[in-house]
Amino acid sequence: MARNGVGARARRKEDSRFLYGEGQYIGDLRFPRMREVAFVRSPVAHARLNAVLVPERLRSAVFTARDLAGVLPLKAVSPLPGFQISEQPPLVVDKIRQVGELIAMCVADTRAEAEDIAAQVALQFDELPAVTDMIEAQKPGAPLVHDTVKGNVYVNVAYDGDVESVAKTAPVKVTRRLRTSRQVMSPIECRGFIAQWDKRLDQLILHGATQFPHVVRSGLAQVLQIPELKIRVVSPDVGGGFGYKAVLAGEEVCLCWLAMRADYPVRWLEDRREMLVANANCREHYYDITAYADRTGKILAFDAKAAVDTGAYSSYPFTAAIEASQVSAILPGPYDIPVYRCTTAAVATNKAPQLPYRGVARPGCCYAMELVVDAIAREIGREPHEVRDVNLVRPEQMPYDNVTDKHFDSGDYPQLLRMAVEAIDVDAVRARQRRGEGDGRLIGLGMSMFSEQTGHGMTADGKRRVLYEQTFARLTPDGRLEIRAGIQSIGQGLETTLAQIGSEILGLDIEDIQVKLGDTELSPYSSGAWGSRGMIWAGGATSQACKELADRVARIGAALLQTEKASVSLRDSCVFGPNGSVSLRAIAQAYYLSPNELPSDIDPRGLEVTNGFSPLRLTGIHTGAAHAAVVAVDPEVGAVEILDYVVAEDAGTLVNPMIVDGQIFGGTAQGIGSALFEQMTFDKQGQPLASTLADYLLPGTAEVPNIRVLHMETPSPYTEFGIKGVGEGGAIGPAAAIANAVNDALRPLQVEITEIPITPRRIVQALAAQRRTD
Repeated sequence: MARNGVGARARRKEDSRFLYGEGQYIGDLRFPRMREVAFVRSPVAHARLNAVLVPERLRSAVFTARDLAGVLPLKAVSPLPGFQISEQPPLVVDKIRQVGELIAMCVADTRAEAEDIAAQVALQFDELPAVTDMIEAQKPGAPLVHDTVKGNVYVNVAYDGDVESVAKTAPVKVTRRLRTSRQVMSPIECRGFIAQWDKRLDQLILHGATQFPHVVRSGLAQVLQIPELKIRVVSPDVGGGFGYKAVLAGEEVCLCWLAMRADYPVRWLEDRREMLVANANCREHYYDITAYADRTGKILAFDAKAAVDTGAYSSYPFTAAIEASQVSAILPGPYDIPVYRCTTAAVATNKAPQLPYRGVARPGCCYAMELVVDAIAREIGREPHEVRDVNLVRPEQMPYDNVTDKHFDSGDYPQLLRMAVEAIDVDAVRARQRRGEGDGRLIGLGMSMFSEQTGHGMTADGKRRVLYEQTFARLTPDGRLEIRAGIQSIGQGLETTLAQIGSEILGLDIEDIQVKLGDTELSPYSSGAWGSRGMIWAGGATSQACKELADRVARIGAALLQTEKASVSLRDSCVFGPNGSVSLRAIAQAYYLSPNELPSDIDPRGLEVTNGFSPLRLTGIHTGAAHAAVVAVDPEVGAVEILDYVVAEDAGTLVNPMIVDGQIFGGTAQGIGSALFEQMTFDKQGQPLASTLADYLLPGTAEVPNIRVLHMETPSPYTEFGIKGVGEGGAIGPAAAIANAVNDALRPLQVEITEIPITPRRIVQALAAQRRTD
């Protein structure tokens, strides 16, 4: 292994600029004569738009849907049978479908002036009844969000098992109705874009905080109806993505349309209120579950009806079906369930579109499944971890195809469970519960487990072949390595880990390797950063490119050493032969600067390589984890404190364990927010009730405990180096583990909370309701 190769805890190369405030985000960019944009947004959730009234003196600074003639609506399609397509115009044409929807674009020299202009634009509309509850939206007679989406259901996704035959004889039956609240993904940096038309290049250039520059370019070419070669998308440093920056939306479409007609660059920087009320919603699920088990807790059949509140539109390029299809497919988790039935509806409502957020449906599925597992344990009087162990897929079953045809390539879920049980010390926690707390608080222990499908192809079922992820690698004339990849970094440390792979293969120090990302003009096409795919796909492509480059380097080195290629080896930045060695620097200088020293049959393709990779299976690389939490609940005021938290995880071969730890810490913090704090509520008129971070609560340092992370490395047989995805895993397990811990603490009071976040108000209200029934 190279000193900073695969497996090394190398310091992140990118941190030197981030920690000293030298990162370059979209808000840091300045262009000559740049002007600012603000949008007129809808104040109501559902209405017929009759007129946009612009004062005549402002007409040249305000643009409406009528001006955007020739711009096509955004339209996300799905291969799922029966999917009903909706269209999302960049600016409202005739019907408003959510609060905050874009109606007009205003441009001025400063953002404040643009907002002043927007405030002077008047709207005439006829308000319509809003539909804000995903269950009510499916009932006959409910207002329709789209005329093209009958019954307000974009699609139903179903798996059909013979549950009835099991139900007749199963000795244990538990039923739960569970909800997860709508959340707002909250990266430090909001969305933002700068669009300009380069007259010399005859090209539209969009600088933007995006997770997939190439996909944005493709989408812009479609809706603007111009060739892709006339569009360049550049993504600078991105201050967090989490899925929020994995879409193409109306704001950037409008900016690009304006830039193509103006002789100046235009910029829109999203403020936090726009993010909260109009753009960044996610994760609102409903579950009605009945599970049948035997007296050991072994699940015999699992029956579920679920719904996902997808909001007003399918956001490009993902669809309103993404969460619903995932729910039905991944709800079984890491368990060997013989009979399974599930139907999930993707429901349209008059709320902001639901976007893919870190984990994409998995946190909700994990929450639902794991609460049911604990319910079974309480029903039969066993420890919850014992019931989990009874149901887990065993290592000797690998590779394993589960009841929804998910292919588990490798792993040892029972061992992950044992690691978590031992680390959290279940016996000690139970003894503490029996002793009681001097301050009257109640102690609870909760666990959760999941199997995460990482790095799958463009469709999670793998039924459609996708392009290979590609990487460009070049040995420079001074013997250093340049890597260019189309994937973008959104905080996961790719500038370091891709360099580590190059170091592993070519033996260079990572300080002599530069990784360049996020520019469609300079990198191979990529579908971007999503689905915990970065190291599986881009890492694999980097490995392939560097291996090919190493082969060419070895040929030149052998020629310089006057020996056969078969007799040389590459290590420590040198090619070694039987009677000496030659450095990569000397090889590069010979090739570029002194080619006369080389034989004429040297490979004419040179020291620049583009190569690609896709996993041997496109259905995803399965990883997993066990989370365990100990909490203290104050029954008087409903306060919850996390006393201990353990994560035992398997991400295959760890390219950089320090970066993996960071990903787990960050994801777990987000999961704590899901469990205890974060909820975007709406009134019956569809008005969002949290418009600032004073109303929408995020966990801070005081709410996040010292998280203990335990690693198990089970290499995948389908990837380079046995890598598995890890970027989303930390965010999946916490809501379930913490909810189970709170319910464990409240069990002596016969109270169970079935909706997250578990706020103090919910706890106090549940305890009061229970006292009224006593």
